Amino acid sequence: MIPPFTADLPGTGGLLKVAPEDFVVEEIPAYLPSGRGPHVLATIEKRGLSTFDAVRRVAAALGVAERDVGAAGLKDRQAITRQQLSLPPPVTPEAVLALAVEGVTVLSAARHENKLKTGHLRGNRFLLRIRGVDGPAADACARAAAVLARLARPPGLPNWYGEQRFGARGDNADRGRAILRGERVPARDGRERRLLVSALQSELFNRYLEARLADGFYDRVIPGDLLRKVETGGLFPSADPAVDQPRLAAGEVAPTGPMFGHAMRAPAPGTEAEAREQAILAAEGLAPADFARAARLAEGTRRAVGVPLGGPVARVAAEVAGAIEIEFTLPPGAYATVVAAEVVKSGNQR
Repeated sequence: MIPPFTADLPGTGGLLKVAPEDFVVEEIPAYLPSGRGPHVLATIEKRGLSTFDAVRRVAAALGVAERDVGAAGLKDRQAITRQQLSLPPPVTPEAVLALAVEGVTVLSAARHENKLKTGHLRGNRFLLRIRGVDGPAADACARAAAVLARLARPPGLPNWYGEQRFGARGDNADRGRAILRGERVPARDGRERRLLVSALQSELFNRYLEARLADGFYDRVIPGDLLRKVETGGLFPSADPAVDQPRLAAGEVAPTGPMFGHAMRAPAPGTEAEAREQAILAAEGLAPADFARAARLAEGTRRAVGVPLGGPVARVAAEVAGAIEIEFTLPPGAYATVVAAEVVKSGNQR
């Protein structure tokens, strides 16, 4: 259990995900279908299904291979979510619109040139309902608003990977570690093997972020930090933290942490940033070379340490007594459950 980032602000208490309607996710697409091309770009709404489950059912109904169905991101199972899928030829928009798949509703379908790739989205918009809050709902709403306002300030929400990243049994990272050791690990296909190795990368990133928070460096630039430009996504090393610190405070740049892999850009040797990342691997008994054994599964990348919380709103729920609703947007890969944990505060599990 990790103390909440907003530990000095009281939480609302209450319960999340009592019903699927309590957790609604809407993908903000990077682009709309062009209206031409061999693929079909569809917007679906799924209920009580993981993205993998939805893809599997849609692929089976259309008679195409799962691997040929594209999705920009993985969405929560216990929720109502709206997201894009791309379907391969010879599938037609008419066939997609006529689908009858349990748990999946097709909202639109049109022609498009390309298969949808992971990460091809601008972000996600969330609506979360919290039931049974402590005290009057209006007071809980004010507490929630204060937490959301704090998370909207640079450097934003600590970019933890949520617990769903690690599987229902919580053993995805351990299975990913076994893959790195060259052990045989049961998996349906290469997509699941990649997910398992990614869970290990995510666990190591969470440990890096935890250490950075504990040492007081969450909102500080340290020598050698690889900083990401918020507007463009470009990376550059910090040569002078005193110069870059005001840019961090203004929300122009964000420090990044390691998603270890053979192609990950690492801080310059001998810098404080490099030493902190190597300490995470050393504590695990791992080395960068270990990820080369799963090179095609774990290329590696950088992940922002903090992310901006966009358009936060808190209100008393109109349809459910003793409940409040919060709305906000997050960039791709950030977890709404982390926001919920900060707001609720009770049972704050990562």
